[in-house]
Parts: sequence; C-alpha cells; structure tokens
Amino acid sequence: MSETTPATTVRSPRTGPRVERLLRLAPYLLLVSVLLRMAWGFLSPNGMNLVDLHVYVDGSAALLRGDLYDYTYSELTPDFPLPFTYPPFAALVFFPLHYLPFGLVGVLWQLATIGALYLVVRMSIELLLGTRTPWTAGFDSRWTAIALVWTTVGMWTEPVRTTLDYGQVNVFLVLGAMVAVRSSRWWVAGGLVGFVAGIKLTPAVTGLYFVLRRRWAAAVFSAAAFAGTVAVSYALIGAEAREYFENLLGDASRIGPVGSVWNQSMRGALSRVAGHDVGTGWVWVLGVAVAAVLAWFAWRALGRDDRLGTLVVVQLFGLLLSPISWSHHWVWLIPMLIWLVHGPLGDRLGSKILAGCWLASTLIGVPWVLSFFQDSIWLISRPGLLAWLGAVDVVGTAAFYLWLIVAGRTSPETRVRSPRAGRSPEPGARPAR
Repeated sequence: MSETTPATTVRSPRTGPRVERLLRLAPYLLLVSVLLRMAWGFLSPNGMNLVDLHVYVDGSAALLRGDLYDYTYSELTPDFPLPFTYPPFAALVFFPLHYLPFGLVGVLWQLATIGALYLVVRMSIELLLGTRTPWTAGFDSRWTAIALVWTTVGMWTEPVRTTLDYGQVNVFLVLGAMVAVRSSRWWVAGGLVGFVAGIKLTPAVTGLYFVLRRRWAAAVFSAAAFAGTVAVSYALIGAEAREYFENLLGDASRIGPVGSVWNQSMRGALSRVAGHDVGTGWVWVLGVAVAAVLAWFAWRALGRDDRLGTLVVVQLFGLLLSPISWSHHWVWLIPMLIWLVHGPLGDRLGSKILAGCWLASTLIGVPWVLSFFQDSIWLISRPGLLAWLGAVDVVGTAAFYLWLIVAGRTSPETRVRSPRAGRSPEPGARPAR
C-alpha cells in the first residue's frame, strides 16, 4: 500500500498583470504551439523523417530475421547508416509498433511526446513545491497555467525540438524517472528505473539518486529490475542479448561520432578541444573527477527536502559521464530551468542570469548552429573558438553546479531549502541517524 500524506497547500507564485494575462492565455498558446509543430512536420520536406523512430520500429522488426544488431537505417541518413544501438529489451518493447502503419505511429508518437513533456513539467513543479497529491487543490490553477507555459516553451528548446524531429524516446525516459522518484513505493520506484534503463541505459543514473537519498530498497530493486530485463532478453532472444552484452556494450563508436558537436558529453567536449578522441584516458578521468566533485558539493548545498534540485544535479552528472550525450538527451534542462526560475534561489540575480543564458542557448540551439560549420560529423579537430563553443552544455552545467555551491555558502538559509521546506520527508527514505 502506498504511503499516504496530507495534501500540501501550495502558495501561488507572485505574478504581475502582464504575467496574469499570459497565464490566462496559456491553454491557447499551447494549442497553437502544438498545431504549428504538427504543421511543421507535415509541410516541411524533412519534418516527419523521424529517423530514430524508424530505427526503433524497423530495427525491432529485425528480430524476425534474427539480425537485430546488423540492421541499419540509411534511407535518409546515407552519410551515417543508423544501427540499432539500444539494449535488446528495447527491441522487445518496440516490437509491437511495427505492425502499425508508420505514419500513424509517427503522429501518435509526437503527440504523446508533447503530452509526456507536460507531465514532466508538472511533476517537476510538484517535486519542487513538495506536493504529493497530484491533480488536487494542492496544485492550484495558476501553477497549472505555469506548467502549460513551460510546456509551450519547452517544445521549442533544442533537446525537445530534436527529440520530436527524430522521433526519439528521451522525454518518456525522463518521465519514467520522474514518476519513479515521486513514488513512495520502493518497488514502483526501483521497478520503473530498471525498466527504462532496460530500454536505454542512461536513466540508470537515477539509481545513484536513490543511494544518495538513502532509499536503499528502491536502489537495490532498480538494479534487480534491470537485471530482469537482461534475463528476459536472454530468455527470448538469446543470440541478440549475447551479441549486445558480450560484444557491443561500451562501444561508443557504434553509437555515433564522439567528436560531433551534437555530442554534449564530457568526452565529446574534451575531444573537440583536444582535437582527437580522448577516449577514457587520463584527460577524461580528470574531467569526470572535477565534475563529480562539483556535483557532490552542489548536492551538499541543497536541502534534503529539495527533491527536484538534487535530482537535476544527479541527472546532469549522468549526462556528463556518458560517452555520448546527444543534444536531444538533455531534456533534463527543462526541470533545471524550472528549478532556477521557481526554486529557492529564483529571486537571486545569479539564478536569473543563469536561467536566461541557458534558455537563450537551448532555444537558439548552439550545437545546431555550430553544425553548419562542421564539414563532417566524423571530424574532431576544428578551430579553437568553435571547439569551446561546442562545450556549451558542459560549461553551462559547471556554471550551474558552481552557482549552487556559491549560493549555498552565501544564502542566509543554507543549506538552500525548497520554497515550502520541511513539509514531508523523501518518500521511502530512511531518516539519517
């Protein structure tokens, strides 16, 4: 049975007349934004290419031929035939989709992605404010309007925009992690993280969040649930599972060009600055070590009740750590922006500047702009200015961590506390002794 918690009364955000008018228009703005997005898809020449969705759907169909990891999609990507790079369990999950017309799958996938984005935004606000009773009076109509506005804006940020362009799964993975973190049931929390990690490995870093939060049962069960996805894969498609886990796991070159500007991981940024793939050598180890130290002190600067802030700190570290973090993997920037704007430091000048810089960068799409100056996605060496500009997400994450650390030392209420601190403990956590 789930843990029950009384509804939390959440204060409405302070707003002026102009913001009030914007909030009243929020549902209509979102509707117009969705219509524009779908029109873009159908009317532009490449708007419904959805190349990664093709890989999910057509690749999973390769199970019928027994050549899942020999499959490539090259019809619209002749310079880089796209292989199926995901764990074999993902192919089992996506397999039923190949029985449906691809056009129908594409439209429903895009609409579902936008719906999932709204849920991510809404749950981000709930985690920030501490309410554990969704869709009730504890989450008033003004916050609902704010969630609609964030969804409207979020659709046009680079991570979500490219997720929609490619038909990617990233927003659903973030939603799965959000639901897991929010749940007070250890088996739901751990099971969801293990399940989504079985589809794509990157959400597994959420297990680190459970460990740091002392949610031991959820952490252990997330590992067990992931092991269950591996066991199911071996049982149903043993040859494909052996190929992936025994030969392909860890081969970053198969996922794509590490040095491409679209790769916003630590390894990608350092490789572009160095002019060659740094691999997992001492340069990468040093970079990850610095990121880990910054992430640790940023975590320590936050109050234990700040579930959104601490979750974002862990997820951004996971993106830095991964050998490949394409720009569309960075959907976690939306919860981060929500924390900066509405969180405990939202009134501080540093938060406003940082949020403005991040929002400008992600709406413009710096990697997208820089891609026009890249002769080939396979070339790593490039002019120094472009190499450093291509580290935009890595540098921005470091700035976010440093701001938390500095603000945590200078705030009169350190450690930094969420807007309604002290209302309810972390669900499923054991209190510190």
